[in-house]
Amino acid sequence: MTAKCKVGLVLEGGGMRGAFTAGVLDYFLDKNLSFHTCIGVSAGACHACSFLSKQRRRGFETNTDYLEDETYCSFKNLMKTGDLFGVDMCYRKIPEELNPYDYQAFSENPTEFYVVVTNCKTGEAEYKKITDMHRGIHYVRASSSLPLLSRTVWIKNTPYLDGGIADSIPVKQSEKLGNHKQVVVLTRQRGYRKEPNKAMPAAYLRYQREFPKLVARMKNRHLDYNAALDYLYEEEKKGNVFLICPEKPVEIGRIEKNREKLERLYEEGYIAAEKMGSALLDFMK
Repeated sequence: MTAKCKVGLVLEGGGMRGAFTAGVLDYFLDKNLSFHTCIGVSAGACHACSFLSKQRRRGFETNTDYLEDETYCSFKNLMKTGDLFGVDMCYRKIPEELNPYDYQAFSENPTEFYVVVTNCKTGEAEYKKITDMHRGIHYVRASSSLPLLSRTVWIKNTPYLDGGIADSIPVKQSEKLGNHKQVVVLTRQRGYRKEPNKAMPAAYLRYQREFPKLVARMKNRHLDYNAALDYLYEEEKKGNVFLICPEKPVEIGRIEKNREKLERLYEEGYIAAEKMGSALLDFMK
């Protein structure tokens, strides 16, 4: 189904909580739902890639099939390379060899795809349009590069980190792209409020000298996030936003390795979208 008005899809991050998003997106694929634009943040950007190439279950599989492989995610990786998630494994070996990405299907998808990254020098969000996944994968990596757990990603002499630092829920940006309505997938339950970052002392030591504006943004991230939630709920009341989120707190860690828990969360995402299916179709008309 293609909406008559312009509808944007906004996908929050959340590390392995993105299994919920994977379930929602697979429901969208089953119902052949399409959007004018899609904006992904961090893990949301990763799951958007498989959604836009229309590869059902791939988003979940690429996050869970290699949990026991230390080249995929391990503290050994972190100590050896500076990246908790192995860059070669995640951004070359998996899409090129282990679970091949359908680059042609992505290129033929009319949905405009944007990835949110945080400019470390300015502390501001940047929204990168991805038209070629071979070239754009570097921005997907940057959007998913968690501070303290990843190396800074330099692209065209500009340093980037996780897009969620500067804009975790880019509803306003989706509006700027000309969308009349927004479908938003969150990985936290309704009513969640973000608390101040307990890792700020480590962030200060790591980044303050080189990227002081990044540190300032990280310090205030909980304020920005909660303000974004307030705006989101206001727009939902106006009928401009359709929100899909977990019904209860997600009891998994950002770096979760229990596949059964992740499978249940994936199913929760699919069921949540399925329950709201009729209302969603009405919203998109």
